[in-house]
Amino acid sequence: MIFSKRRIRIETERMTLRLPAHSDYVPWTSVRQTSREFLTPWEPTWAEDHLTRKSFTNRVHWAQRAVTSGTGAPLFMFRREDDALLGAITLDNIVRGPSQSGTLGYWTGAAHARQGYMKEAIVAVAHYAFNSMDLSRIQAACLPENEASRGALEKTGFKYEGVAQSYLQINGRWRNHVIYSCLRSDRRGRSMAM
Repeated sequence: MIFSKRRIRIETERMTLRLPAHSDYVPWTSVRQTSREFLTPWEPTWAEDHLTRKSFTNRVHWAQRAVTSGTGAPLFMFRREDDALLGAITLDNIVRGPSQSGTLGYWTGAAHARQGYMKEAIVAVAHYAFNSMDLSRIQAACLPENEASRGALEKTGFKYEGVAQSYLQINGRWRNHVIYSCLRSDRRGRSMAM
Protein backbone atom coordinates (compact mmCIF):
# COMPACT_ATOMS: atom_id res chain seq x y z
CA MET A 1 0.00 0.00 0.00
CA ILE A 2 1.34 3.43 -0.98
CA PHE A 3 0.09 6.62 0.62
CA SER A 4 1.26 10.20 0.41
CA LYS A 5 -0.40 13.59 0.39
CA ARG A 6 -0.86 13.31 -3.40
CA ARG A 7 -0.97 9.59 -4.12
CA ILE A 8 -2.81 6.54 -2.87
CA ARG A 9 -2.28 3.11 -4.37
CA ILE A 10 -3.81 -0.02 -2.89
CA GLU A 11 -3.04 -3.46 -4.27
CA THR A 12 -5.56 -6.25 -3.74
CA GLU A 13 -5.45 -9.85 -4.91
CA ARG A 14 -6.75 -8.97 -8.39
CA MET A 15 -6.81 -5.18 -8.58
CA THR A 16 -4.97 -1.91 -8.25
CA LEU A 17 -6.95 0.91 -6.64
CA ARG A 18 -5.63 4.38 -7.42
CA LEU A 19 -6.64 7.98 -7.95
CA PRO A 20 -8.15 8.84 -11.33
CA ALA A 21 -5.78 10.37 -13.89
CA HIS A 22 -6.51 12.44 -17.00
CA SER A 23 -5.48 9.44 -19.12
CA ASP A 24 -8.41 7.44 -17.66
CA TYR A 25 -11.01 9.53 -19.50
CA VAL A 26 -11.63 7.13 -22.41
CA PRO A 27 -11.95 3.92 -20.34
CA TRP A 28 -14.08 5.72 -17.71
CA THR A 29 -16.41 7.13 -20.35
CA SER A 30 -16.67 3.73 -22.02
CA VAL A 31 -17.54 1.87 -18.80
CA ARG A 32 -20.01 4.53 -17.68
CA GLN A 33 -21.71 4.75 -21.08
CA THR A 34 -22.04 0.99 -21.60
CA SER A 35 -23.27 0.62 -17.99
CA ARG A 36 -25.72 3.52 -18.00
CA GLU A 37 -28.87 1.39 -17.90
CA PHE A 38 -27.34 -0.83 -15.20
CA LEU A 39 -26.30 2.15 -13.01
CA THR A 40 -29.33 4.44 -13.46
CA PRO A 41 -31.58 2.83 -10.78
CA TRP A 42 -28.85 3.25 -8.13
CA GLU A 43 -27.29 6.67 -8.83
CA PRO A 44 -28.20 10.35 -8.81
CA THR A 45 -29.38 11.59 -12.21
CA TRP A 46 -26.39 12.30 -14.44
CA ALA A 47 -25.79 15.92 -15.41
CA GLU A 48 -25.98 16.67 -19.14
CA ASP A 49 -22.19 17.01 -19.25
CA HIS A 50 -21.52 13.89 -17.15
CA LEU A 51 -19.49 12.10 -19.84
CA THR A 52 -17.61 15.13 -21.19
CA ARG A 53 -13.87 15.56 -20.94
CA LYS A 54 -14.36 18.82 -18.99
CA SER A 55 -16.51 17.05 -16.39
CA PHE A 56 -13.95 14.27 -16.12
CA THR A 57 -11.11 16.80 -15.73
CA ASN A 58 -13.05 18.36 -12.85
CA ARG A 59 -13.43 14.89 -11.32
CA VAL A 60 -9.65 14.32 -11.49
CA HIS A 61 -8.93 17.70 -9.88
CA TRP A 62 -11.55 17.09 -7.17
CA ALA A 63 -9.94 13.71 -6.38
CA GLN A 64 -6.49 15.29 -6.02
CA ARG A 65 -7.87 18.06 -3.76
CA ALA A 66 -9.74 15.51 -1.61
CA VAL A 67 -6.56 13.51 -0.98
CA THR A 68 -4.41 16.59 -0.38
CA SER A 69 -6.92 18.05 2.10
CA GLY A 70 -7.51 14.67 3.78
CA THR A 71 -11.27 14.77 3.16
CA GLY A 72 -11.49 11.84 0.76
CA ALA A 73 -9.87 8.99 -1.13
CA PRO A 74 -11.63 8.59 -4.50
CA LEU A 75 -10.16 5.54 -6.22
CA PHE A 76 -10.61 3.83 -9.56
CA MET A 77 -10.51 0.03 -9.61
CA PHE A 78 -8.30 -1.58 -12.26
CA ARG A 79 -8.05 -5.31 -12.90
CA ARG A 80 -4.33 -6.07 -12.78
CA GLU A 81 -4.29 -8.81 -15.45
CA ASP A 82 -5.42 -6.47 -18.27
CA ASP A 83 -5.58 -2.98 -16.68
CA ALA A 84 -9.35 -2.81 -17.36
CA LEU A 85 -11.24 -0.15 -15.43
CA LEU A 86 -13.89 -2.00 -13.40
CA GLY A 87 -15.50 0.81 -11.41
CA ALA A 88 -14.73 3.14 -8.54
CA ILE A 89 -14.80 3.23 -4.75
CA THR A 90 -14.64 6.43 -2.73
CA LEU A 91 -13.98 7.04 0.93
CA ASP A 92 -15.41 10.52 1.37
CA ASN A 93 -16.72 12.99 3.95
CA ILE A 94 -13.80 12.21 6.23
CA VAL A 95 -14.26 13.88 9.59
CA ARG A 96 -11.41 14.14 12.07
CA GLY A 97 -11.43 14.97 15.78
CA PRO A 98 -13.72 12.96 18.01
CA SER A 99 -15.54 11.40 15.03
CA GLN A 100 -12.65 9.91 12.97
CA SER A 101 -15.16 8.70 10.38
CA GLY A 102 -15.84 8.51 6.67
CA THR A 103 -18.46 7.49 4.16
CA LEU A 104 -18.01 4.78 1.55
CA GLY A 105 -19.54 4.96 -1.94
CA TYR A 106 -18.92 2.77 -4.98
CA TRP A 107 -20.06 1.60 -8.41
CA THR A 108 -19.12 -1.22 -10.77
CA GLY A 109 -19.49 -1.44 -14.53
CA ALA A 110 -22.23 -3.81 -15.67
CA ALA A 111 -19.78 -6.25 -17.27
CA HIS A 112 -17.86 -6.60 -13.99
CA ALA A 113 -20.73 -6.91 -11.51
CA ARG A 114 -21.19 -9.95 -9.27
CA GLN A 115 -17.61 -11.17 -9.69
CA GLY A 116 -16.40 -10.25 -6.19
CA TYR A 117 -14.45 -7.16 -7.25
CA MET A 118 -16.42 -4.76 -5.07
CA LYS A 119 -16.17 -7.04 -2.04
CA GLU A 120 -12.39 -7.12 -2.55
CA ALA A 121 -12.26 -3.33 -2.92
CA ILE A 122 -14.41 -2.68 0.17
CA VAL A 123 -12.17 -4.86 2.34
CA ALA A 124 -9.04 -3.12 1.04
CA VAL A 125 -10.38 0.42 1.47
CA ALA A 126 -11.72 -0.31 4.96
CA HIS A 127 -8.33 -1.76 5.94
CA TYR A 128 -6.64 1.34 4.51
CA ALA A 129 -9.06 3.65 6.35
CA PHE A 130 -8.50 1.98 9.70
CA ASN A 131 -4.77 1.31 9.48
CA SER A 132 -3.37 4.14 7.34
CA MET A 133 -5.87 6.93 7.95
CA ASP A 134 -6.61 6.07 11.60
CA LEU A 135 -10.37 6.23 11.12
CA SER A 136 -12.64 4.60 13.67
CA ARG A 137 -15.88 4.27 11.68
CA ILE A 138 -16.91 3.87 8.05
CA GLN A 139 -20.51 4.23 6.98
CA ALA A 140 -22.15 3.14 3.72
CA ALA A 141 -25.69 3.56 2.42
CA CYS A 142 -27.65 1.88 -0.34
CA LEU A 143 -31.20 1.51 -1.53
CA PRO A 144 -33.10 -1.16 0.42
CA GLU A 145 -33.76 -3.16 -2.77
CA ASN A 146 -30.12 -3.13 -3.90
CA GLU A 147 -29.41 -6.71 -2.88
CA ALA A 148 -25.98 -6.81 -4.54
CA SER A 149 -24.76 -3.77 -2.59
CA ARG A 150 -26.26 -4.97 0.67
CA GLY A 151 -24.67 -8.38 0.15
CA ALA A 152 -21.24 -6.88 -0.53
CA LEU A 153 -21.43 -4.81 2.65
CA GLU A 154 -22.68 -7.67 4.81
CA LYS A 155 -20.08 -10.11 3.45
CA THR A 156 -17.29 -7.66 4.30
CA GLY A 157 -18.36 -7.19 7.92
CA PHE A 158 -20.51 -4.06 7.69
CA LYS A 159 -23.44 -4.16 10.09
CA TYR A 160 -26.96 -2.90 9.40
CA GLU A 161 -27.84 0.15 11.48
CA GLY A 162 -31.19 1.35 10.19
CA VAL A 163 -32.94 3.46 7.58
CA ALA A 164 -32.18 7.08 6.67
CA GLN A 165 -35.31 8.77 5.36
CA SER A 166 -35.00 10.69 2.06
CA TYR A 167 -31.23 10.25 2.26
CA LEU A 168 -30.28 10.91 -1.37
CA GLN A 169 -31.87 11.81 -4.68
CA ILE A 170 -31.53 8.70 -6.80
CA ASN A 171 -32.70 8.63 -10.41
CA GLY A 172 -34.55 11.91 -9.80
CA ARG A 173 -36.39 10.98 -6.56
CA TRP A 174 -35.62 11.38 -2.87
CA ARG A 175 -35.08 7.85 -1.63
CA ASN A 176 -34.71 6.16 1.74
CA HIS A 177 -31.44 4.26 2.21
CA VAL A 178 -30.36 1.50 4.53
CA ILE A 179 -27.29 2.45 6.56
CA TYR A 180 -24.42 0.08 7.32
CA SER A 181 -21.25 0.70 9.28
CA CYS A 182 -17.94 -0.94 9.99
CA LEU A 183 -15.94 -0.05 13.09
CA ARG A 184 -12.22 -0.48 13.60
CA SER A 185 -12.83 -2.30 16.87
CA ASP A 186 -16.23 -3.73 16.10
CA ARG A 187 -17.69 -5.48 19.13
CA ARG A 188 -20.76 -6.36 17.07
CA GLY A 189 -18.84 -9.09 15.26
CA ARG A 190 -15.73 -9.77 13.22
CA SER A 191 -15.03 -7.67 10.15
CA MET A 192 -13.00 -8.75 7.13
CA ALA A 193 -11.38 -5.28 7.15
CA MET A 194 -9.27 -6.09 10.19
